[in-house]
Amino acid sequence: ELLHTEKRRAETCEQIRSVLGLSIISCGLELVEPEMGLSQQATSLSAFSSSITEETFSINQNAGNNISVTIDNLISPSHTVIQILCLNHKGLLYDTMRTLKDCNIQVRYGRFTSKGHGNCELELFVMQADGKKMIDSEKQKALCSRLQTELLQPLQVKVVNRGPDMELLVANAVELSGQARPLVFNDITYALKQLKLCIFS
Repeated sequence: ELLHTEKRRAETCEQIRSVLGLSIISCGLELVEPEMGLSQQATSLSAFSSSITEETFSINQNAGNNISVTIDNLISPSHTVIQILCLNHKGLLYDTMRTLKDCNIQVRYGRFTSKGHGNCELELFVMQADGKKMIDSEKQKALCSRLQTELLQPLQVKVVNRGPDMELLVANAVELSGQARPLVFNDITYALKQLKLCIFS
């Protein structure tokens, strides 16, 4: 109840600066405009939640139609070749390499080609941990299925109504080593900023 006073604003900014140190560029506090009341905010966010959910599902379905994963043992005498045709997206190489690492597949070398219209092709020369080709057809099918799933939806996003507020839930795969997809929190907050949506907590 004191943030409208200059003294309290100065104290708050000073506390923030003392914690963040040199990493902070500027700090300022301002009151929320009356038209940004909770009821109107909930209405606008509710409309946003339904639209973003529909868009998310339609994008995923289109992406699924453009993902092709094939495995070939004839191209190379010593390596199994994995060919991936899909829509390019941020973290594509990370998602691919993480999945192969979790499946204990070693990548020797590969090629990345942009096909235009947002499409790309990955050609990876791989081998199993024992240094041999992947011959087992069941393992091939399982790997293809896993890659398609991971590249189709590397992040799962859901918007949930929490009374006057909306909650954005984001889930992503974690490597066997315990590492998670990098910069997820940064990308989410940046996207919300671009949409001019405030994060309250």
